[in-house]
Amino acid sequence: MNVERHRLPRNVRPALPAPPWPQRPAVSFIVCTRDRLAVLEACIDSIRAACRAHPAFAAELVVVDNGSRDGTASYLSSTAAISDIALTAISEPRPGLAAARNAGLARARGQVLVFVDDDCRLDGNYLVDLERHYASGEKWLIRGGRVEIGDARDLPFTIKRCDKREVLTRAVHPGGFVLGCNMTMHREVAALIGPFDERFGAGGALRSAEDTDYLVRAMLAGMAVEYVPDMTIFHHHGRRNREAIDRLHRDYHFGNGALCLKHLRRAPWLLRHFYWAARAALRELAGGPRFDGDLGLSHWPIVLMNLAGAAKFAFLVLARHPSRQARSAQQTPEAGVEASAP
Repeated sequence: MNVERHRLPRNVRPALPAPPWPQRPAVSFIVCTRDRLAVLEACIDSIRAACRAHPAFAAELVVVDNGSRDGTASYLSSTAAISDIALTAISEPRPGLAAARNAGLARARGQVLVFVDDDCRLDGNYLVDLERHYASGEKWLIRGGRVEIGDARDLPFTIKRCDKREVLTRAVHPGGFVLGCNMTMHREVAALIGPFDERFGAGGALRSAEDTDYLVRAMLAGMAVEYVPDMTIFHHHGRRNREAIDRLHRDYHFGNGALCLKHLRRAPWLLRHFYWAARAALRELAGGPRFDGDLGLSHWPIVLMNLAGAAKFAFLVLARHPSRQARSAQQTPEAGVEASAP
């Protein structure tokens, strides 16, 4: 792909300044966490096990503690000291998943960046699959892998089980095409797209869609977004009742509504998906199918939360609420480092 197509806009600075280290690992795993030590330990253990299973592919682990008060900091400090892979713990006190992701981006040294949620566990062959997919040298894309349910007691939500490789097109809504809990990219892609928009994401004003916003920005920069049916992780999300799924369903579409308004000028095709959702909601009133028949999820929360999210985004713009992309882009790689294993 012609790199000249991907010059940074004048008002965007690279998210990843050139690190001072003489050598970079092949891959950086970036895990963001807040008060979830019980699941974090299993996540880190699975990453270390996957790295041991493929030791020729040098890896590091960057864990961003987003204000935990449950002993996470102490655990990370002790684990970094004995870890068999390089483990760096970062403290990011500003709340929100996007802010935490940006802190991880600023510290990661790897050629390939892998975002894994703290309630996920890697398949033992993850690095084998990752290396195979990146062996071609093609870097100008974002690639996501398979997401399976980790615990059979959890409801089948926030998963991706397609068995075929797919490339995102405008005919498909970008939300959930590649899940942020299993999202990979070359470091030069992250440097080009810039930091995550901190208005989005869990803990932010817009609750979700920081990963979807990143996919849209990649598409607008002329990059591909690809799903592959391997590179598997297991999601232990812990949601086992309808109320928890309903809340998440609403939050996702709140963020998606804000996303639609943010990119209205450059990606008007997102409006088409809102229209389709509204049409499906009207058909549902006449006995048509629900959004998810198995979980009993309606199209109406999609429509209503899309409108609410767009209104909230408009309010943030009028109130000049910053995305903080510029601040994150200027963050030095050493900032906030608490512990590092050699």
